[in-house]
Order: sequence, then C-alpha cells, then structure tokens
Amino acid sequence: MIRRHVGHTGLQVSRLGLGTMTWGSDVGMPEARSLLTTFHQAGGTMIDTAAAYGRGAAEQMLGTLLDSVVPRDEMIIATKAGFGVRDGHRVVDTSRSGMLHDLDQSLERLGTDWIDLWQVHAFGEAPIEETLAAMDYAVSSGRVRYVGVSNFVGWQTAYAAAWQRAVPGRTPVASGQAEYSLLARRAEMEILPATRRLGMGFFPWSPLGRGVLTGKYRAGLPRGSRGASDHFAWFVEPYLEQRYRGVVEAVTRAADGMDLQPLQVALLWVRDAPGVTAPLLGARTADQLITCLRTEEMELPAEIAAALDDVSGGPVAARGAETGA
Repeated sequence: MIRRHVGHTGLQVSRLGLGTMTWGSDVGMPEARSLLTTFHQAGGTMIDTAAAYGRGAAEQMLGTLLDSVVPRDEMIIATKAGFGVRDGHRVVDTSRSGMLHDLDQSLERLGTDWIDLWQVHAFGEAPIEETLAAMDYAVSSGRVRYVGVSNFVGWQTAYAAAWQRAVPGRTPVASGQAEYSLLARRAEMEILPATRRLGMGFFPWSPLGRGVLTGKYRAGLPRGSRGASDHFAWFVEPYLEQRYRGVVEAVTRAADGMDLQPLQVALLWVRDAPGVTAPLLGARTADQLITCLRTEEMELPAEIAAALDDVSGGPVAARGAETGA
C-alpha cells in the first residue's frame, strides 16, 4: 500500500487506516484477528484506537494481537486519551493527571513500550497548555513519538499547533482527526485549511458517512447493521434524513457506471481529497475491509470527483489549487 507522510513530519503511514471503534462491542476477537491480518497482508500500517473504545476493550484486543498476529514494529499505533465513560457518564478529562493516567493504561492494555501517535481525544475544560505540556512530557519520557489532536474545531486546532510552535523544544502537533465524508464536509470550512497551512496530517473518521454511503440503507434498516442496533442507531440516524439521499444516489450511480461498489467510490473521494493523509476504515468484517482495500489500485476520475463535489455541497476549492486548475 502506498505510504504518505503525516504532515511535515518523518512519520509515514499507509494511505488507508484501520479504525477500531467497534472492537469489543460489534467486533469480537475472531473478527479482530481476521481484520488485522487482512489489513497487514495488504500493506496497511496505520491502526487507530482509543482508551475510550469499548471502555478499553479495543486496546486490550489489539494488544493481544500485536506480535502474536502481526509484528508490533511494522504497525503505526495511534491511540487517544482524555475521554471516557465513568459511572455511565461521558467524561472529558484533558488535565495532566487525566492524560497521563490514560497513557499508562493504554500502554498496559496494548502491551507496548511506546505509542507512535498519541492524540487528545477531545477539547476539554483543562487549559490546552496543560494538556499539551502532558503530551510534551510523554514524548520526552520516551513513551510517545508523535502527538495529535482529535475532534478539535478549526480554531482549537490552530491554537494547539501555534502554542507548540511558539517555543523551541515543544513537540509539534503532527495531525488532526475529524469526521469527513461526502455527507460531512464541515472539515473543509476550517479544520482542513488549518491542518494544511500548519503542515499537519489529517485523518478522516467515518469516510463512508457512518455506513450510509455503502447504499445499504436505501431500502430501510438491514438486520445486523449499525443503524438497526440499540447502541449505534443514534450514530447512523442523522444521515438517514431525506436531504442526504441525493448524495447516496449520486454515489450509487457513479459506482454503477464504473463497475465499482458505492463504498469504493465514496472512499476514493475522501482518500484523495486535498490534505487527507489516511481515511480510517471502521469495517466490522474482513469481507467489508477487503472491498475497501481493493481501492488501492483505483483512482476516481476528475469529472466524477467534481460531480460528487457539486451534489454534496459544492466544489472543493483546495482541489483546484492542488491541480493548478
């Protein structure tokens, strides 16, 4: 698989990443093993997880599979801290103590001595300077190699990156992560311009519109889908509204014309969008993942990309800037 640099850093990752948000809930150990093996065999290196996923179960599962299934030193492990569930309530704790506690727990669950990319999971109430100082300490102590932010809006991303740049010796913010797909293009407003300008990588989550861009919801809620589940229905429902159906139909028509799957068209659009480093794939089965991985040899024709731009919200300004159009 082709590798891309994470912004202006020496870190390189596969241009598709494997996400683990559903590990420990929808994805059990046999499926996780199959997903990781399939991804590694295809040349994938970027695995994204978080202390919050499955209340630690995702990291625990990944840690069990590292070295026993895939070599640890061939993988780029990205995890997150500062967000979790306590006593049934979602809690954002980006204080120094909260961040470093999460890091210690992540390292233990993953069974590794270091994290390749450690991200703050959300913007919290603790001063960002305190959060970033904790991340600096994690790097200087050898437990973390690169740091990033996740789910920050544009000004928060720029604030964090500028703060780290202000004083020599601070660890640069290498990347940002946010939702981005043909159904969710808000990142183009401020986040992507900020990451591009500041030399940061960008990892889109839910590049398939939370599964809606696969086309499987066109006729209703399939049994066994996330949209039909008790714990993930809330995640899918926003994109089942009437206003998104035109985009789904356009992706389906494009896929029919190119003899591809709709999810492949949607994924190609995100993968090669300006400023994107690696979309994070939330596949739950090896078959789903294989369909995504087959895009490695594919490119979306410029006219198709432009047509999808138009139907989903308008031209991607940076696309023209990159191509000189």
